[in-house]
Parts: sequence; structure tokens; C-alpha cells
Amino acid sequence: AELMQLRQLCCDPRLLFEDYRGHGAKLDTIMELVASAMEGGEKALIFSQFTSFLDLIAQRLEEAGIAFYTITGQTPKKDRVELVNEFNGNDVPVFLVSLKAGLTGASVVIHADPWWNAAAQQQATDRAHRIGQTRVVSVQKVIAKGTIEERILHLQEEKSKLADQVIGSSGISLASLSADELMDLLEG
Repeated sequence: AELMQLRQLCCDPRLLFEDYRGHGAKLDTIMELVASAMEGGEKALIFSQFTSFLDLIAQRLEEAGIAFYTITGQTPKKDRVELVNEFNGNDVPVFLVSLKAGLTGASVVIHADPWWNAAAQQQATDRAHRIGQTRVVSVQKVIAKGTIEERILHLQEEKSKLADQVIGSSGISLASLSADELMDLLEG
């Protein structure tokens, strides 16, 4: 639970503290990436594991007058396909995603927070490469410096290297971490 709270804090302090009124650097960075994508005539997929963070991103997009779609676990299955098809076929520049969806209309992928499982994160990225994508896809990971997020990335890299050496695939899960690895996440 504490690791989850640290990860939420990296995304935006308001995810833990309703009365927080300060600045959210990660959210500002995401908005800059969206603006850059739009200036280049590109669409962006923004993935997060936290629907509450997607809500904050949606709020900022609305304030900026930027159209977007959202798919979460609460989106009915029949609506998901329709939203994906609309996004792939129109000029709406941003899609907020908290789950697996097949999206080919975007050429910019933004991971708002790192996933424990690097393979699942890569699968999310791969959705932008599905059949029908004709543009080069760029991937951005928004990581809070000096936080548990950097340690998660380091752990992903180490686990991926080991998995590639042993079985030729990558990915980690929180359940597979040793006590020492968990302590390393917290201590840096």
C-alpha cells in the first residue's frame, strides 16, 4: 500500500492530498508533450494505471480546450470499440487509456507512470503500432526524478536483462520482487 501511495505521489500530490494546491510537474510535462505532438500534427495516447490521475489530466486538457477520449475499466465494452474507431478516424488529438485497447491512430505514446511489469507496458506501447499505423511512433515516459519511479525503471531494466538471458522475455511483477529488491526501491 505504501509503494502504491509513493507512486501516486509521483504522479500528482492531489492523488493523496485533496487540499494540495501546489504545482504538479508531471502534469505540466504531459501537457507540454501533448502540445508538442499537436504542433507536429500528431495524436497522443496517454497511459496511466491510475484513473484518478487520468481524471487530473482530463481536467487540464479541458482547461486548455483540447479534445480527448477516455477509456477506463468503467467504459462499457461496446463503447470502447466505438471510441477507438472514432479516435482512429478523426482529428481528436488525445486518448487517455487505463487499460488495453487497440489504437492505431496515435503516433505519440506517453506513459504517465511506469508499470511494474515492463512487458505489459510494452504491450500498451505496441497498441499504437497495430495494423493501420502509417507514421513513426515515438514513446515518452514521464518519470519523477529521484523517486520510486526511477527505481522501478532501474528494476525493470535489471529484471529484463536477467529474463532475456534466462528465458528470452522481459517483465517483472511486484509479487516476484525479493525483500532486498523492495528495500532497494525504497532506499534508492
